Amino acid sequence: MEFSKIFTICFSVLLLCSSLAYGQARSPPAPVAMSPTPTPAPAPAPPYVNLTYLLSVAGPFHTFLDYLESTKVIDTFQNQANNTDQGITVFVPKDSAFKDLRKPSFSNLSDDQLKSLILYHALPRFYTLADFNELSTKGSISTLAGGEYTLNFTYDSGTVHLDSGWSKTKVTSAVHSTDPVAIYQVDKVLLPEAIFGTDIPPTPAPSPAPVPDVSPAADSPSAESKESGSSPKSAPSTSSSNSIMNLCIWRQLVLAVSAGVVLFF
Repeated sequence: MEFSKIFTICFSVLLLCSSLAYGQARSPPAPVAMSPTPTPAPAPAPPYVNLTYLLSVAGPFHTFLDYLESTKVIDTFQNQANNTDQGITVFVPKDSAFKDLRKPSFSNLSDDQLKSLILYHALPRFYTLADFNELSTKGSISTLAGGEYTLNFTYDSGTVHLDSGWSKTKVTSAVHSTDPVAIYQVDKVLLPEAIFGTDIPPTPAPSPAPVPDVSPAADSPSAESKESGSSPKSAPSTSSSNSIMNLCIWRQLVLAVSAGVVLFF
């Protein structure tokens, strides 16, 4: 009787231990702590380009800058430079280019025409100077003023020439050339045919060079050389005639003496 109790107790304990061991073996592993995935940092925004500042400190561009601000075209340029992927290229005339401008005059232009004329000085894309080599093969290029306002480019040994019909000029220096903004100085104001028409006055022919006076002066070396050259020619003729006369006289004297001797004997 005691043996059966002991056997029952041992069997129960063994069964309990087996259950506990099996439960531990079947229990899921503890979850591994996962580190949070780092969020990539946003790409830095390109620096804001202030065209007003660049033009005010770069050179004598005060007149062009005044037109940019009075026509509000500066806002269009700033938006194209900073809020588009294409960027902008601006051709800036010097102050002296506006002073040299006589005809046609800006005083007869409407507000819209003046605005279009200033927009005409920019291309809606960033171009380096080397890019104009390929651009010169594409014919007329539209400007920010619209499809009718086109420019023609010629690339000659590193120099960029511009032709608007009324204006023929060239890029004289690079004021700023970092993507997305290129600013190039030109020596003339760009005048579009879309405003001033196609009746372009002919370019005046260059004045002929003065013809030098080739007439010899009285005391010039050439005149002296001519006079000195002619005097030796007259000298030989005079000496030869004198020699002939002297020879004739001697012959007459010899004949006279001979005749006198004959008569004497």
